[in-house]
Amino acid sequence: MGEFDLIARYFTRPVRRAALGVGDDCALLQPAPGTQLAISCDMLVQDRHFFADTDPCQLGHKALAVNLSDLAACGARPLAFTLALALPEVNEPWLAAFAQGLFALADAHDCELIGGDTTAGPLNICITVFGEVPVVNGKSQALLRSGARAGDDLYVSGKLGDARLALNAMQGKLTVPAAVLSAARERLQSPKPRVALGLALRGIASAAIDVSDGLIGDLGHIMKGSGVGATVQVDQAVSAEPPGVHVSLEQWRTLALCGGDDYELLFTAPTRFRAAVAAAAQASQTPVRCIGQIEAAAGLRLLDAQGRSLPNHYVSFDHFA
Repeated sequence: MGEFDLIARYFTRPVRRAALGVGDDCALLQPAPGTQLAISCDMLVQDRHFFADTDPCQLGHKALAVNLSDLAACGARPLAFTLALALPEVNEPWLAAFAQGLFALADAHDCELIGGDTTAGPLNICITVFGEVPVVNGKSQALLRSGARAGDDLYVSGKLGDARLALNAMQGKLTVPAAVLSAARERLQSPKPRVALGLALRGIASAAIDVSDGLIGDLGHIMKGSGVGATVQVDQAVSAEPPGVHVSLEQWRTLALCGGDDYELLFTAPTRFRAAVAAAAQASQTPVRCIGQIEAAAGLRLLDAQGRSLPNHYVSFDHFA
């Protein structure tokens, strides 16, 4: 099978919203009046981001999910995406399953594939996603990392740590009961992008980021972008460890605070919007909890459940560290 036959068979679909999709040198998008385009790009590399034996359907899902998570953190509604795919060989059953997982998530978020590229090489998946955010009275409604202010509450969605728990178990670093590992692997390999929550937080959240490299590191991006500090109630941020997993409290805190691959939303909001945050969580059917406060004093302070200061020796993931 040649390159263009591969594209036609597995990745060409009728255009729905784009002005022009797969088949020309460029795709054409027409943003709605009064909106801005939000654009993000993520790459998944075999043996760096996923194991060689990862289920291709789950891999197709995750490849798009990590990009949709970026749109969620910006409060952007998904529109379309491009796919650049390097393949060591043409494996039709693998391609069929990969496309199935990819398009199931794309259809769930009404996000269409409009172009890309294929080539021979080590397995590498690169997706660029496009979304839109409204502009009201000349002001973008996009959620940014730079809007947090002293006095804001700090929130996180969902649960942290399961993805890194699965990774450590798969690497033989931890022994985990089969049922717990199955659920944790689902979180690692098929993350749920919090798009509905991101949309519901427009006009409420003052800053936001998705938790991809670990809560501590990603909170650092908000602090730096906004020129603020923060206090985190660590045991509010860290959920109870799964049953049957025997790790120390410190190990579980490390998994949850530094693990990454959670793709939850970390965001700030003024205290006057507490009821609005609760309503946004309910409307998007996404659990959200307050885990601390933004402060004027620079730096990050960590407290345990009794209000005692904890040493900050937590380091999040960095590809080049």
